Amino acid sequence: MKALFIGGTGTISSAITRQLAEQGHELYVINRGRRNDRLPDGVRALTADINDEAQVAGLIDGMRFDVVADFIAFEPAQLERDYRLFAGKTKQFMFISSASAYQTPLSDYRITEGTPLSNPYWLYSRNKIACEEYLVKMYREDGFPITIVRPSHTYDERSIPLGVHGRKGTWQVAKRMLENKPVIIHGDGTSLWTMTHNSDFAKGFIGLMGNIHAIGESVHITSDETVTWNQIYEIIADSLGVELRAVHVASEFLAECGDIDYRGGLLGDKANSVVFDNAKLKRLVPDFVATTRLDQGLKATIRNILEHPELQQEDPEFDAWCDRVVGAMEAAARAVKEG
Repeated sequence: MKALFIGGTGTISSAITRQLAEQGHELYVINRGRRNDRLPDGVRALTADINDEAQVAGLIDGMRFDVVADFIAFEPAQLERDYRLFAGKTKQFMFISSASAYQTPLSDYRITEGTPLSNPYWLYSRNKIACEEYLVKMYREDGFPITIVRPSHTYDERSIPLGVHGRKGTWQVAKRMLENKPVIIHGDGTSLWTMTHNSDFAKGFIGLMGNIHAIGESVHITSDETVTWNQIYEIIADSLGVELRAVHVASEFLAECGDIDYRGGLLGDKANSVVFDNAKLKRLVPDFVATTRLDQGLKATIRNILEHPELQQEDPEFDAWCDRVVGAMEAAARAVKEG
């Protein structure tokens, strides 16, 4: 199989790239070359800014692909560019959308591909919906061979997946745990969530590549395992060898007092209980199964981060914000008690 990835070194795409290389497929990636040291041997890098349409058109002149996949498109204009570049050059075009595009709040916590797409809380999700709508239009009107893939919360060995964190990633939350500081969990921590290791996501994605039954379809790829946020944070604390000191804070409060977009990330996504039905994926890819249990995957991630200090990016600004939020909650509780 001859494939071209726009991106190829991110959390989701890196595992797919690695598995395709191991299987001996002919893979090209288009990116700016900043993280190409992560590419496996045999993967061919086309160094370019995908937004420079003329440059990319020159690089792929005369080339045809079995699959083209865009991992870094977020707005319809970027898909319009992809259509101009790849219409007639690929047998399948795969777009990475987002499970956050599904109806928020949900009318039924069990999510299938038939769940309506609607998210009034998060512009990111609405843009993904608009991207999907454009691609479906081009499939219906012009036969552009699309497959839409919706990941949920996918993680790898380089970052701890969490609900509330700062702009510089999630290490600071782990650092707070190691320092016996309280950590913030949105809501009461009992809402249901699904996390998927990127190696499991890759198995489902590769099964959709070159799959004639996936043309014109939208498919989500997630684990079948569902846990609460309290369980997630307990697993992380246990992996660090510490006791969890959790402070539960309403998502609405965090959205109001945070200087980053907790409204979208929480109210438009992680504050909602979600359980994914992967029956459609398993019909299309009969041998798909997510085999990385969350506690095992998180422990491996944390072990890797502890062994690589370069992955431990501190975030003093977020740390101070956590202290202020925790202090405000404690002060409110005292004020109520004292009347």
